[in-house]
Amino acid sequence: MSEAIFPILMSGGGGSRLWPLSRGEAPKQLLRLVGEGTLLQQTALRALDTSLFEPLTVIAGEKQREPLVKQLAEIGAGEATIVLEPMARNTAAAAAVAALLVQAQSPDGLLLLMPADHLIADAEAFRRTVRAAAKTARDGYLTLFGIKPDSPATGYGYIRGGARLRPDAPARAVAAFVEKPDRETAVAYMESGEYLWNSGIFLLPAAAFLAELKAFEPDLLSAAAEALQRATRDRGALRLDPEAFARCRSVAIDYAVMERTEKAAVIPADFSWTDVGSWSALWSIAERDEAENATVGDVLTWATRSSYVRSDGPLVATLGVEDLVVVATKDAVLVARKDHDQDVRKIVDFLHESQAQAKKDRDTVA
Repeated sequence: MSEAIFPILMSGGGGSRLWPLSRGEAPKQLLRLVGEGTLLQQTALRALDTSLFEPLTVIAGEKQREPLVKQLAEIGAGEATIVLEPMARNTAAAAAVAALLVQAQSPDGLLLLMPADHLIADAEAFRRTVRAAAKTARDGYLTLFGIKPDSPATGYGYIRGGARLRPDAPARAVAAFVEKPDRETAVAYMESGEYLWNSGIFLLPAAAFLAELKAFEPDLLSAAAEALQRATRDRGALRLDPEAFARCRSVAIDYAVMERTEKAAVIPADFSWTDVGSWSALWSIAERDEAENATVGDVLTWATRSSYVRSDGPLVATLGVEDLVVVATKDAVLVARKDHDQDVRKIVDFLHESQAQAKKDRDTVA
């Protein structure tokens, strides 16, 4: 078990930018959007190689439990450990719980943190990158997977690589983390060749990560440890204690640790990648017709170009339009320009606020 690699799927996200298809009870990682199976199933399958990985662990929200169990069973991963979060607390808390679980099994173990909603077509290339990153992680570095940009994307964070850490591995020290840039800056980053996209995939030595978390976020680590210690078993799943887990600060692992530690490293990924974080991203990887349209479901396009049109309900017809996203479900329709689809979450936020206010009004009347 020494220096074993424990794959951890983080499935807590809500995928609000893929509304109206992605909802709280059915987030994007549980949907069949592209390729065979759901995004979660595709992610899990990449980590079922027993010659490289220990058994799988999935950390997810309580609402996902039933579809999660079903989907894992469908791909032969029914023995995976499922950890249920009683509420959303971002990735640092999930990483803390995962690291504590790994350290309890293997003091020198490595945890491979993977968002469950990323699309990576070449599973073997992914595993090659994991093997290469393990050399750096076993030296005590908190290792991120960086993606070589193929466009001046403004929706991703960037990493600037520094000095190479060892001659027999491609990993470099992280010289800087950069927030999502404007387009002009993104073009400069891409042309410089010095920057990689931050994929959100990490290979971490459990002991080193927990030590850094204790230094930077001791209260979060303490709350996560208590939530795990007081966890209960629920039909095979491990349910974290709600009271203790609620005390975890809601913060991403990037801000909690990676941007503060001196042990951050980045390895260029040897695979194509997308986080399927928007409808335009889904359009870019979908099969398209001669007019560059991607269509799903009962759809008719006429004089339409470069659009993503999907219906999970009624017939949707488009005429004389271009660069649009049109998505129809049984109870909602989204129409947006592709270059505005990053703002779909604003609609979701507005709907949540409206529902919360309506509930408050009903409670006041009652």
